[in-house]
Order: sequence, then structure tokens, then C-alpha cells
Amino acid sequence: MADLSDVEAALSEFALSVVYANGLGAPSLTGKPTRVYRGWPVRGALDRDLELGIVNISVFAVPGATRNTTRWGTTVHTSVGRPSLTVAVTGTSAMFGGAGGAGQLAGLLIDGQPFVHRLQDGDTAALVAAVLAETIRRTRACWLSGTNLDVPGAAGMQGRVTADANVLTEWCRQEQRFRVSVWCSDPGSRDRVCSMIGSAFAAQSFLVLADGTAGHVRYRSTVSIDDGQDAHLYRRDLLFDVEYGTTSVQSVASMLFGDLQTDDIDIYA
Repeated sequence: MADLSDVEAALSEFALSVVYANGLGAPSLTGKPTRVYRGWPVRGALDRDLELGIVNISVFAVPGATRNTTRWGTTVHTSVGRPSLTVAVTGTSAMFGGAGGAGQLAGLLIDGQPFVHRLQDGDTAALVAAVLAETIRRTRACWLSGTNLDVPGAAGMQGRVTADANVLTEWCRQEQRFRVSVWCSDPGSRDRVCSMIGSAFAAQSFLVLADGTAGHVRYRSTVSIDDGQDAHLYRRDLLFDVEYGTTSVQSVASMLFGDLQTDDIDIYA
């Protein structure tokens, strides 16, 4: 699900990707070691970093700066996954292939009767064929050879594999203000870092969150803090408003064969 912590994490990761555009194994684009983290810095640790010339970038949600922006009721979005297992039916024979794994349904529809297996972690194509063959044998003959099974005498046979669908529900939307603070030991470093991440954020209208949704980013203001109390601390705050949805994600099984009728009883498989 997406919440305030996910937005803070996305802002932190984006700032880190700007400063270390060539990867964490390469020097930062500012030429100084840089830490990027969520929350307010601890003063003792910050003082030690500043003495060593290490730049700190903190991301913090501004207390009380939240606005409800819900415009409509609960919305639901469904995305169907792609199965990695395959099945091919020729006449009375079915051949399974591909990769198994949890989150998939495999089934055969034989003369209108469904036989279904939900895959677990570690299930292979051969195991799926064996499980279905064992289930079919409870009612009729079935021959198994590796990943192939044959149902002699079957008048009609279909095979299908589906993957679970992800159902994302957005319960509400809100706009939260975030403070991206740059802490440096000299004004030149502060100006370079702020110019770099400020330009990058200005060109970034949306941030992808952990649940796959996006938060809309809008620049709000900039505040420089040079009050003279600490000659080795130069700070600038970049404030952004991010609108995002509070969501939850649920995995649900997909239908294999639809509405079947056996002895006047509806069966959904």
C-alpha cells in the first residue's frame, strides 16, 4: 500500500539518484560524499559529517501541512498477470511447459468437467501434470508421461493457465508537504547540491511509489538558513507538495473456464 512513508522513500531515492547519477560506486556529481535519508538528522552525527565535509540531505514530512484532495469515491484498478506456465492440448493429450511457481492456476476442461490445480512455490510443469492426472483418475482413465497426460475417450478437452490479478483500491487522496533539506559545511557545496536536485525535481512531475501508483510533485518554496549560530553549517530547504493516493493491493485468482453447468448446478472454475 502507499502511504506517507512510501512518498518519503521515493523522494529520498530520487534525490540519491540525482546526486549519484553514475551509481553509488562512483563519486557523487557534487564531488563530495553525500548521505540521503528520511527524517530529521541527529545533531551529533550531523556535526561529525560536516567536519568531514560530508553532505547530508534529509527528507521530512512537514507536520500539519496535509490537505484532503479526495475528489471521488473509492476506485478500484485491476491488472491481470501473465502466467509463466503453458499448456497445449492436441486431441485427448495435454502438454505442460514453461515455468511453474505460485500465483497461477492450471486446469483442464474435459467433456465439460473442470480439473484445476493452484500452483505453489516450487511447482514445476511435470508436477502440475502429475497432480492433474491424479485428480482426473478419480473419475476416469488418464495416462501420464513426464509433462504430458492423455485422457483416452475424451470427446472434448481444453487446457488453460491463468495468473492471479492484482486489485489496487484507492481509498482516498491527500496532498502532503515535504521538506528536502541540504546540510553542508560550506555555502558553495550547498549551492551546487541545491541547484542540482532543485532542477531535477522541477523536471519531475510524478514520482513512482512502491505500489506502482504515482505521486504528483509540485515545487512550493525555498528557504536558506544562515543564521550565524554555527559557522560550519549551511542549510537550504526545498519544499514540495506531493499529492498521492492511500491504497491497498490484493491478489485474487483469475477465472479459468467461466460459468459451467453440470447436473443443473452452476460451477465457476
